Amino acid sequence: MEGLGTRRAGAAVERLIAGYRGDGPAPALRDRDDVAAYAAYRMPATFQAVRAALSALADAAPGWAPDSHLDVGGGTGAALWAAAAVWPEDGPRPTVVLDHSEPALALGRELAAGAAAPAVRAAQWRREALGAAGSGWVRNQPADDTRFRQPGGSRGRPADASAGGPTGGSAHGPAVGSADGTAGSAWAPAGLVTVSYVLGELSEDVRRDVVAEAARSARGSVVVVEPGTPHGYRRVLAARQQLVDAGYEVLAPCPHSAACPMEGTADWCHFAARVQRSALHRRVKGGELGHEDEKFAYVAAARIPAGTPAPARVVRHPQLRKGQVLLELCTAGEGLARTTVSKRQGPRYRAARDVRWGDAWPPPGEGDGHEGV
Repeated sequence: MEGLGTRRAGAAVERLIAGYRGDGPAPALRDRDDVAAYAAYRMPATFQAVRAALSALADAAPGWAPDSHLDVGGGTGAALWAAAAVWPEDGPRPTVVLDHSEPALALGRELAAGAAAPAVRAAQWRREALGAAGSGWVRNQPADDTRFRQPGGSRGRPADASAGGPTGGSAHGPAVGSADGTAGSAWAPAGLVTVSYVLGELSEDVRRDVVAEAARSARGSVVVVEPGTPHGYRRVLAARQQLVDAGYEVLAPCPHSAACPMEGTADWCHFAARVQRSALHRRVKGGELGHEDEKFAYVAAARIPAGTPAPARVVRHPQLRKGQVLLELCTAGEGLARTTVSKRQGPRYRAARDVRWGDAWPPPGEGDGHEGV
């Protein structure tokens, strides 16, 4: 934000807010002012939402960690920082961020240069547009022709099918498909592929293409995050079905890979991540509270075998009563269900008092999660 005064920053934020809340396409990040305002206004919330989704994946697959990361439509790199927070590195983790906005990539690169995490500092930032009217894919080739190199840096070669999988694989393994995207995946393979707050900016056809490419590129897991609105939920739901059809198992938030029990109802599945507002964040948003809650919808899916989804997920704020906790759950066997945990249940009751909206239920080793009192 250096060099961008509060008045200019506020004006840029107001333009972005109006664009995001409107019915049209997401606002373009036109220049450095827009990108700096976006980073101050949206990046903290995006980081917290993606970190929550990745944390749920990590809980469901505790023996797995990505050996490489491809962030599609990553902008200034919030998902990159989130992955580094969830999976601190024991060794190198090649990472690539794709986005159509050169100013966003430039700022992301600057921010990453000062990071403590090696994967963030060493990330590759590549310009790539994910769709254009009448054409499926539009790729903007960088001067050093790195766009089809895999995270480890080698050029595309035929894939070794044995190299992938959620529990193995090399970050430096061969890229899948040809460089022109005529076979396999047009993106290089990665252990983790994130697609966060992107699908709403694309046409329906391009959304399907992006999710299909993410499914083909991921050797381990795909995580899709969208705003926690009915429209965002429906986009996540469509992506979820694509991933299931491609052979993925849903690990979070759902306790199953079957149809969502909220589909076709007036309700929608979403969660909230608490965002602590810095002085800069409050200033550019004109807010006074020291925090805000970012509502988001997500799906985390992995190639089988990968992990085990929770028996149930808390889908509403728990209701505390005298000697009781009422939990609204999405369960593997009964769909949406309500369970009441009473004080006489001892450890489970104490756990229920601490559980939050979006958490897995019950705590490990305590049954299937929806027994009544």
